[in-house]
Amino acid sequence: MKKILISTRKFLGDIFFSVVVVTFIGAFFIKSYAIPTPSMEGTLLVGDHMFVSKLHYGPRIPQTPLQIPLTHQTIWGTDIPAYVDWMELPYWRLPGLTKVKNNDIVVFNFPGEYAQHPTDLRTYYVKRCIGVPGDTLQIIDRQVFINGGPLENKGERQTSYFVKTESVIRPRVFYQHDISDYSRINDGYMVQCTNKKAKELQSLPFVQDVKEEKYEIGISTGEMFGDTTATWNIDNFGPIYLPKKGDKIELTKNNIKMYGSTIVHFDSKKEAQIVKGDIYLDGKKVNEYTFKQGYYIMMGDNRHNSLDSRFWGFVPEDHIVGKPLFIYWSVKSNDSENYFSRIRWNRMFKWIGNS
Repeated sequence: MKKILISTRKFLGDIFFSVVVVTFIGAFFIKSYAIPTPSMEGTLLVGDHMFVSKLHYGPRIPQTPLQIPLTHQTIWGTDIPAYVDWMELPYWRLPGLTKVKNNDIVVFNFPGEYAQHPTDLRTYYVKRCIGVPGDTLQIIDRQVFINGGPLENKGERQTSYFVKTESVIRPRVFYQHDISDYSRINDGYMVQCTNKKAKELQSLPFVQDVKEEKYEIGISTGEMFGDTTATWNIDNFGPIYLPKKGDKIELTKNNIKMYGSTIVHFDSKKEAQIVKGDIYLDGKKVNEYTFKQGYYIMMGDNRHNSLDSRFWGFVPEDHIVGKPLFIYWSVKSNDSENYFSRIRWNRMFKWIGNS
């Protein structure tokens, strides 16, 4: 009996030690992340599993220390919160190996959940950073411009193509071409894919035509962040200035829509609110504001099917999590195929870097 107790105690001790080590490594060094949506296709595919480095941009000291280890937001398989938020530490980041640069692929916490979860427990997103603090950004006919000059186009960018056909295209055809983002409309399909894959579809005998979809200035694709002219869309966006730490900006009726919610929800340490188009801090109207941290613009490589900064705005510096390193596992999400045939062997240990 005594030996059993000693063995049980040792076993529990080993488990506790392992959990502590894994939690520590995940918090400060490297963590696994899976791609759940097609917003970064074709650079990153649904089903890609990758390791994310927290050392590159500097690991954050956990702001919500009272949470169950190895959980995120809720206890596994339930809707029960896995943390308590009555104790929240101030934001502090250790020195990193580098800074976030234009065209970096970045993992960050989704700012839109500011009312639901503490900063470090908001849902993880992965996008490409196309604007850093201090930049003036504009998208003209799908080309990103930074401070007046074109930003190099990196990654396997996807956009919308209308595939005209009188035939029903079976899912396995799209599956064989590694296309997961498509829908049937009228006399064809709206497909999100790269130019290379669009040409592959064009060569199929039952496809009549493949046409790239574009949006001109003034054609609405939904409400755009910061747009006061009602002319911006996913292909034409901005110009917009990204505040850096220490920037003092005069507040006007036109830029309140651009900066107001950012000041209220992410930057000001005072009680802040927007009243009839003006910003009030601690009950006093302010006509200028000095930003406490820098802000980024993130966009998916799947340009026409990505819920990103064009819709919900800036990513604060304290929401930055880390930099993806490489894919260690990748599997297609098609339950009709056996598991091993769904594995993308050619993506194993693929380095992401600034691809």
